[in-house]
Amino acid sequence: MGMGLEKGRLIQHEWDVFFCLFKQLKKKKRRRRMKKIAVLQGDYIGPEIMHAGLEVLKLASENTSFKYRIYNYPFGGEAIDRYGEPLPEETLKGCQDSDAILLSAIGGPRWDKKRVRPETGLLEIRKHLGLFANIRPTMINKVLAEKSPIKAEVLEGTDFVIVRELTSGIYFGKPRELDAKLAIDTSSYKAEEVERIMRVGFEMSRHRKKHVTVVDKANVLATSKLWRKVAEKISEEYSDIKIDYCYVDAAAMKIITQPNSFDVIVTANLFGDILSDEASVLTGSLGTIPSMSVGVRGPSLYEPIHGSAPDIAGEGIANPISMILSIEMMLRESFKEYEIANNIAQAVEKTIEKRFLTPDLGGVATTNQVVKEVIKNLKG
Repeated sequence: MGMGLEKGRLIQHEWDVFFCLFKQLKKKKRRRRMKKIAVLQGDYIGPEIMHAGLEVLKLASENTSFKYRIYNYPFGGEAIDRYGEPLPEETLKGCQDSDAILLSAIGGPRWDKKRVRPETGLLEIRKHLGLFANIRPTMINKVLAEKSPIKAEVLEGTDFVIVRELTSGIYFGKPRELDAKLAIDTSSYKAEEVERIMRVGFEMSRHRKKHVTVVDKANVLATSKLWRKVAEKISEEYSDIKIDYCYVDAAAMKIITQPNSFDVIVTANLFGDILSDEASVLTGSLGTIPSMSVGVRGPSLYEPIHGSAPDIAGEGIANPISMILSIEMMLRESFKEYEIANNIAQAVEKTIEKRFLTPDLGGVATTNQVVKEVIKNLKG
């Protein structure tokens, strides 16, 4: 009897240990599921649209298995004011340790005469995190097509992505010099830098219309001749994808006159910077377009493509859609939360269809009213 009782106590003790370990394991699993999102709220309208986007994220993720935690870090102009530099060590480390990064718009006239500008932080964070590819979609919403300076019949069927190389080229090349009589900027590319951006474009096109256009200036520039050579080599691995080439000046014309002829555009840093801003005009407003910057490993960075709009900061009329769609892109690409992302995309679409539009789109809605309408559409 005594031995049975003792054995029973031993078994009970073993079960207690097991359940304790099981609970700890579940807690660890819960901790692993908790995603860390680094938030860089930006300058001028930046905090306004970031707050709007996070409000939508909170509502959209309620009662789902997606759990996250927000970590705010100073960056850009805010960081210059506090620390004298746009990318403090604390911010860089926080971003490196995150699962994804949300960035709003930075910069503005307040820092024009400072020793260092907020935009320098953007170049630095791309370099430190190895964010070599910037992806900007251009798709036409039927309601907003009337706001575009381009005729509706020209815009019909437009749906393309610009894949821009982000960490090399003329923005990073050396030597770089400036004095009263001479200025030097250097553009350089290594074959492996071109190859990795090409692969991003080809892989993306496989899930789209299977058409890659390489934009360069190979009739003049040595770097462009290298781009074309590498593209031809990589294209042999993607026999299912059509590849063609376009000089950057011709591409600039085609984006305006034949935008529906493109699927995936792959191009160098400088060309991509210019062409993606040109492409944004097709949609009627910069305020609706998200973007994504990705690296070999580590977190991706999501941000609207527009600037900090100092002229409307604090007036409550900034368009939050680009920030909301940047969050939608983050959910889709970094976290594979397709259902939540689709719900947000559909809620934004309904909001636009109901013409809850801020002044940049010809509407009279405030930032807050647009957010409330998106949330209302999320609920049902």
